[in-house]
Amino acid sequence: MKIRKIEEKDKEIYLEMARDFYASPAVLSNIPEENLTSSFREFTSGTPFGDAFIFEEEGSVIGYGVLAYTYSQEAGGKTVWLEEIYIKEAYRGKGAGSLFIDFVLENIPAKRYRLETEPENEKAAALYRRKGFEFFEYVNYRLDR
Repeated sequence: MKIRKIEEKDKEIYLEMARDFYASPAVLSNIPEENLTSSFREFTSGTPFGDAFIFEEEGSVIGYGVLAYTYSQEAGGKTVWLEEIYIKEAYRGKGAGSLFIDFVLENIPAKRYRLETEPENEKAAALYRRKGFEFFEYVNYRLDR
């Protein structure tokens, strides 16, 4: 599998996959289309706050991954959030998610790596545990503006 940074030419396929991701049980709720298009603009313009990657298999796009970067005093340095890992249905269960996690751990240095999943997404949780992630017993809060 080839993993590469997202490019302008990926806009339509990325938006299609992101719409599918946000309409799935993998997330709590759908998001506005504008959030997807503004994120795409950020990723392709070189934001320091994150990156998006496209996964290809034999020339076909099979998924994407989104990372967000923060600093954690608790961890003592950079934190990489694996915000989204999306694999097209026909390619799920074949190791693409695992390869992306390996890619991140090997190529994007940080003191801490974080991710989250819905409690019902047992397959994803099992993958994360196999990769060495531990359950982090914080309760998350948010304030959207």
